[in-house]
Amino acid sequence: MLYHLLYPLHETYSYLNVFRYITFRTIYATITALVICFILGPWLIRKLQALKMGQVIRNDGPEAHLAKEGTPTMGGILIIFAVVASTLLWANLTIDYVWLVLMVTLGYGLIGFADDYRKLTRHNSKGVPGNVRLAFEVAIALLVSIVLYAKPGFSSIVAIPFFKTALPDLGWGYVLLSTFIIVGAANAVNLTDGLDGLAIGPAITCFMTYLLFAYFAGNYKIASYLQIPGVAGVGELSIFCGAIVGAGIGFLWYNTYPAQVFMGDTGSLSLGGALGCLAVATKQEILLAIVGGVFVLETFSVIFQVGWFKLSHGKRIFRMAPIHHHFELKGWAEPKVIVRFWIISILLALLAISTLKLR
Repeated sequence: MLYHLLYPLHETYSYLNVFRYITFRTIYATITALVICFILGPWLIRKLQALKMGQVIRNDGPEAHLAKEGTPTMGGILIIFAVVASTLLWANLTIDYVWLVLMVTLGYGLIGFADDYRKLTRHNSKGVPGNVRLAFEVAIALLVSIVLYAKPGFSSIVAIPFFKTALPDLGWGYVLLSTFIIVGAANAVNLTDGLDGLAIGPAITCFMTYLLFAYFAGNYKIASYLQIPGVAGVGELSIFCGAIVGAGIGFLWYNTYPAQVFMGDTGSLSLGGALGCLAVATKQEILLAIVGGVFVLETFSVIFQVGWFKLSHGKRIFRMAPIHHHFELKGWAEPKVIVRFWIISILLALLAISTLKLR
């Protein structure tokens, strides 16, 4: 019965022939998710406030953040609901890729929910133990990677940006790479989510970019013309990407500075996991490092900070990591940090799109 939503109606009613087209359904999936967020956002914020689901602020963070204590968190629930509802409504649900990305989104959302809930009930910034959380993240990513690898017609080659003929086939090694990308993307977005609207802005840009990649890879003629790996059926993920873009914009309405609600780990882990899964499904795995360059920068700032701190016995590279806190402590106003990171994200997305011809 799930297959009898909007997509199949074009077979029954000739005046609904537009439902055949991915472009049309992508636009309306975006609008649907946006409207859902606008309608349910105020109610969810009031509900989270009533349940006292207020953000717990780290004591070792910037002092300006202490004023955010108590702001409703776990707003990622709104994003996930809007994305899942829009995707189920507008996508062709006979395509396996749709269910795989939804599985990652929901699975990582549940992990984030458990992390947020533990922080709130214990009234500190420590959630689920890191090793436990990582184990569940790897398990989901590994399962999806194995399913993709075993899927008939899905290739284990990896496209290298800027090189037309560099297409190494990793065999079973592709499963490990895919798992790493999904888990890494999830945690990179999670690390970036530290300022009002900082994570959701670049996430919107990334999903808009992968909307194009999914459409290109799923269209045989375009994929052949661009000489990129074609993946039959993956074009349907454009609807999923559109839903996340719409939900992201709708959530940003309430999350922009000063935020009325935070996405929490519920939102950041689900968005990051979905982004990693999209990179793998569309066969644009390596390009994720460019498209999501802001997330990569945030992650490496933490790795370098921690590594140098241990090697130098207490010295630091940045005033604080992740790097957005470094700029805050340098005196940049929070909105300035946020908008400048958004600008960088847009430039990186344009660079990534250009690589489809710069080879």
